[in-house]
Formats: sequence, structure tokens, C-alpha cells
Amino acid sequence: MDMNPFDLIKNMKGIQENMKRMQEILPTITATGSAGAGMVEVTVNGKLIVTAVKIEKDIVDPDDVETLEILIQSAFNDASAKVQERIQSEGLKAASTFAKA
Repeated sequence: MDMNPFDLIKNMKGIQENMKRMQEILPTITATGSAGAGMVEVTVNGKLIVTAVKIEKDIVDPDDVETLEILIQSAFNDASAKVQERIQSEGLKAASTFAKA
């Protein structure tokens, strides 16, 4: 199958526009992950920047910081996985929009 170089150039422009759009969208995509039955929640955006942390006061034990650290880590990992799913979903939407253009 021969590829026309002009088609490749047109395709590159579309890909660049799609990437620019995704960079604009990433900060607006958010997801909240939780751990310990919701005792710890972490919200991240599409750039994986933490935008909020919620910790139930009842679980803060100065003698057991390790458990709190594990819960925060788990909540962050949960939020990261969720936001990556949303990014993929947005990416697929953007790709299908691009394909229709």
C-alpha cells in the first residue's frame, strides 16, 4: 500500500491539533479515588496533579502513621487509575471526532 506524502502531512496536522486539544482538556478531567471505605479520598486531574485530599479525623492516629500513609497511597492510585480511564475515554472520543473530520 503506497502512502501519499501529502496525506501523511495532513494527518500529522490533525494529530497535532488533537494533542493540543488533549493538553487543554487534561487539567479539566478529574477523578476521586478512595481507600479505607472512604476514610481517605484523593482527587487528581488529568495531569496527575493532586487537587484535593480528604481524611476522616477518626483515623488519624499519631502512633500509626504508617496505616494513614498506605491509605493515602491507595486512594491516590485509585484516583490515578480512574483519571487514566477517563483520559482514554476522552482520547477515543477525540480520535473518533478526528476520523470523522
